[in-house]
Amino acid sequence: MALLYTTEYGNHTAQRTVVLLSSIATTHEAWDAQIPALAETYRVITVDHRGHGSSGTPAEGPDGVETLARDVLAALDECGVDRFDVVGLSLGGAIAQWLAAHSGRVDRAVFASTATFLGGAEKWEERTATARRDGTGALADGLVENWFTPAYRRDHPDTIRTIRDMIDSVDDEGYAQNGDALATWDFEAELGLIECPVLTIAGASDPTCPPDALAKIAAGVSGPAESVVIDPGAHQVAIENPADFNDVLTRFLAE
Repeated sequence: MALLYTTEYGNHTAQRTVVLLSSIATTHEAWDAQIPALAETYRVITVDHRGHGSSGTPAEGPDGVETLARDVLAALDECGVDRFDVVGLSLGGAIAQWLAAHSGRVDRAVFASTATFLGGAEKWEERTATARRDGTGALADGLVENWFTPAYRRDHPDTIRTIRDMIDSVDDEGYAQNGDALATWDFEAELGLIECPVLTIAGASDPTCPPDALAKIAAGVSGPAESVVIDPGAHQVAIENPADFNDVLTRFLAE
């Protein structure tokens, strides 16, 4: 049985499958605003990362993002999915980059709020130590501050409360294992292996993965690529500005 928990939506007989991969510290529910926009046309599959949502946390941690990507492939094999379009945000975007470069199974790829380097060991060793020592709830304040613009946090307190609860629900060791994988993530030299059509999406106010980080990905792949900046929007741009995110996403997938 695959390690990761998947949830399916939409047209199960559709010729194309869209796989949605969320950020670290969020579950598949982070895509709630995108699923209705995709489900009438595509078979949609969301995947919860290790220790997130209903996915288990293995005793042995990953060697890197490649291990997390192979977790996803095993889950898709269990769903009977061979080729697919992938949409990944943050950690999900790192996994999506690896899948697009190495799996031979990706037809179109969307990389949102991500980068070829996500802070390295210095950043992630501190966060994983906090999660293991104090729990994921101890990370919530810093995460929501980076994830959403001040105006959104002010005007949408219920959503922010839901996201904080989601962060707190993530298994401490599961978060840490994904953080351990990101500590070694450095993909710039492999971008040229991505030959499928690519769309990058950045939030204009994202302090973690600013627009130039996404433009760098688009410039580095071998296939056709487009880079879009959404304003307003920060790191969790798909949640903060779903209307604009869905517009560019559905247009790209339909091309």
